[in-house]
Amino acid sequence: MDLLDQIAQIFADFVNPKKRIFLGYIALSALIALGFLVVRRKGARGAWAQAVKQILDPKVFLSRSAIADYKIFVINRLFSFLISPLLLSQVGIATAIYFALHRVEFLHPGQFSTLNQPTIIALFTLVLFVVDDFSKYLLHRWMHRFPLLWSLHKVHHSATTLTPVTVYRVHPLEGVLYTLRSIVTQGSVIPLFYFLFGSDISLYSVVGVNVLVFVFHVTGSNLRHSHISISYWPWLEHLFISPAQHHLHHSTAERHFDKNFGAALAIWDWLFASLHLSKGETSDLTFGLDARENSSEAQLSVLYFQPLRDMARIAKRLLRRLILRPALRLLALFRPPRSDPKA
Repeated sequence: MDLLDQIAQIFADFVNPKKRIFLGYIALSALIALGFLVVRRKGARGAWAQAVKQILDPKVFLSRSAIADYKIFVINRLFSFLISPLLLSQVGIATAIYFALHRVEFLHPGQFSTLNQPTIIALFTLVLFVVDDFSKYLLHRWMHRFPLLWSLHKVHHSATTLTPVTVYRVHPLEGVLYTLRSIVTQGSVIPLFYFLFGSDISLYSVVGVNVLVFVFHVTGSNLRHSHISISYWPWLEHLFISPAQHHLHHSTAERHFDKNFGAALAIWDWLFASLHLSKGETSDLTFGLDARENSSEAQLSVLYFQPLRDMARIAKRLLRRLILRPALRLLALFRPPRSDPKA
């Protein structure tokens, strides 16, 4: 592979419809933002020019935080080329689950294969999307819940400006966790459907993408990491995460902490009491980490190595509490009693 091919491989996500930062999706997000800003200005004179200027604001796209995003994107892409061959195989997981299902007494192969194919395809498309989205919600919530995982995830939250590339602003180890999540999710759903519905299952897709994921992207998924805050109606924000809701998730205001973990669907936040609607909230938010966090928005050495130091410190503390202290208490039981000096 020559140098040009290697460079093209690094930036392949921009021309891959399966990825959120596909240029087509970014262009559609920009058009949605343009329409929103013009309507909000109620057709005032110069509204179009002002909207374009706001969307392309160089203070956002050329900020120290955004430039760090671009660097992290390239570094992480190179890292993914090295680590991908070492990850678990989706085929291996799927095969193991498929054969395990044969040992379940109340199930048998092709149990629901008599359903018509459009119904099977619709079910598979919906279930895969919902399970995948729920797994994203769970992992994201755990990233905020457990200090060991937060050490990694705070790299993403260190961004002080949001651009579509900020979605790639993650520590490489967090990227590995999300890749494993995807492998496990798909490696579980696919064999289950093959077992129950037969080998004729397929996916309703557009440009090779689950049609529901495609709808998510063409309706402005990239606006979730942007400086354009678009809210939905309150009833709709109970079902789908709006760009404004995800902005609240990145906010440094304490009232927004641990809210809106959902990727596409808001129903998980609604069910598990982490939903925060955007109604009544200002769009003038501050992004980044609070003053108690020792991190940097742009210094790569801090963004890549501080999480490892934090994890080592947390692991050492856990080791001391869970192993060393109980071991010392156990040893104390076998110490001979002290003799009484007055005896």
